[in-house]
Amino acid sequence: MEIDRRAARQRQQADSAESQSEAAAKASLEGRNFLYVGGRDCQVAHLRQIASSFGANLIHHDGGLREAVSRIDNVLPSVDCVFCPIDCISHDACLRVKTGCKKWEKAFVPLRNGSKSSFERALQSLSEGTPVQ
Repeated sequence: MEIDRRAARQRQQADSAESQSEAAAKASLEGRNFLYVGGRDCQVAHLRQIASSFGANLIHHDGGLREAVSRIDNVLPSVDCVFCPIDCISHDACLRVKTGCKKWEKAFVPLRNGSKSSFERALQSLSEGTPVQ
C-alpha cells in the first residue's frame, strides 16, 4: 500500500513539474505579435485562440483573396514572426512575405500545412527556443 502511495505521489510531482515547465515555455511568447498569412478563413478564430494560449497576439492576412497583398508590407514592421502555411497561400503573397521578412529582419516560419496542430507545434517550438520544423 505504501508503495502505491509513493508511486502516485511521484506521478503527481512529475505532472506538476511538467505543467510548470509548459507554463514557463508559453510565457516566453507573452506579448509577442505574430502574422499568419494565408490559411483557411474558418480556422482564424481557432488560430488566434491558440496564439492567445501562449500569451501572443495573432494578426491574420488572407494572402490576397480579399485583402490587398500590399497590406502585408504595412504589418510586417510591427510583428515578431510570420507564419505561412505553404499549402494555403498564393505564390505572390509568399514571395512578398519572404522578401519583407528579410528586409525587416523578421523570422519567417513556413508551415507544412494550414492545420491548427501545425501552427501549435510551431509556437511550442518557438516557446522552447528550438528550431521550428
